[in-house]
Amino acid sequence: MKWLPQARRLAHEVVRPESRWHSAVASVPRHSFVPRWWEQDGETWHLRTGADDPAAWLQAAYRDQTLVTQVDACHADTTSNRVVEGKPTSSSTLPSLVVRMYRHAMIADGDQLLVTTGTGYGTALACARLGDAQVTSVDVDENLVKLAEERLAVLDARPRMEVCDITGPLPGEYDRIVSTVSVRPVPVSWLRALRPGGRFVTTIAGTGLILTADKTADGGATGRIEWDRAGFMRAHHGGVYEHLPEGIWKQAAQGQGEKTSTSRYPLLYPPDAWDVMSMLELKLPGIDYRRSQDGDTRTVWLLHPDGSWARATAHGFLESPVVHESGSRRLWAELDRIRNRLNREGALPVYGAQVSITPDGMATLTRGSWQTVL
Repeated sequence: MKWLPQARRLAHEVVRPESRWHSAVASVPRHSFVPRWWEQDGETWHLRTGADDPAAWLQAAYRDQTLVTQVDACHADTTSNRVVEGKPTSSSTLPSLVVRMYRHAMIADGDQLLVTTGTGYGTALACARLGDAQVTSVDVDENLVKLAEERLAVLDARPRMEVCDITGPLPGEYDRIVSTVSVRPVPVSWLRALRPGGRFVTTIAGTGLILTADKTADGGATGRIEWDRAGFMRAHHGGVYEHLPEGIWKQAAQGQGEKTSTSRYPLLYPPDAWDVMSMLELKLPGIDYRRSQDGDTRTVWLLHPDGSWARATAHGFLESPVVHESGSRRLWAELDRIRNRLNREGALPVYGAQVSITPDGMATLTRGSWQTVL
């Protein structure tokens, strides 16, 4: 297939020509790392196979978009299923975001770099930029590591590949750690594996917040929440994929709940407002968001692992939603408090916050009078 012109076009779209990442994006065959992927249609995911439609394969692979490669434990490369349901758990991240994460890391030519594996595309970019001897790539899923290693070898790239939990002990010492899975809290193992003055880049689980931090002399780190945003899948552990108890959804779908009220604000689906969602997740981590629409009637659900839930329904786009809530936490009330602050102050304090991390991994975010601890 004539993929090279497509890769060059992608590089021109996502990277400045003078960037050292430009040649990496222009020369790495992304399609070879994503021969099969999942495309979502409502609640279901449909398998796409590149060999069945090479033109569509090239179009998908060399577009600046994320391609989902695994839903729950069902990997596109190894499954016999054509249709599945569940949550995405592994993907090929959109190339522009991979490059942005690497830029936040401020990688120098001689740095030893640890990255997360996924499909191996991000690892291939790092090898093209630094050389494979300076790159270590890790994933908790042995099959993902094996597939990526095989595809990298075809390109004559042989970085160190290891099967390990990114939140646990790491196989060496590094100048930079770039995680394209989200975490909470900051793993202590990162602080221990970083060399003096080393930097890590990650996202906080459930938020759109990119955290960069540099190791300090006491073994902790200082950094900030970047004026940028990204959302990555949560780090998982040993093939375990967490789901809410089914009973929560059954109650939230139609139940009256313990409290009924009318919100003062128009209906909001929090993932559409990243700063609002991030503030809510920092206060109440683990919320699952769902929505539906039937004509002009729209419904949004907030579901928490402790059994709390909220359902807000609005008829028309100008009507305030009626909210039903249940459980130990009033999820929609907390959402409205955040929106009150946004209206009162004109902004929320999450982006640009300073971050201080102790050697045992406790991270404190501060901006003005606002403070929160991960």
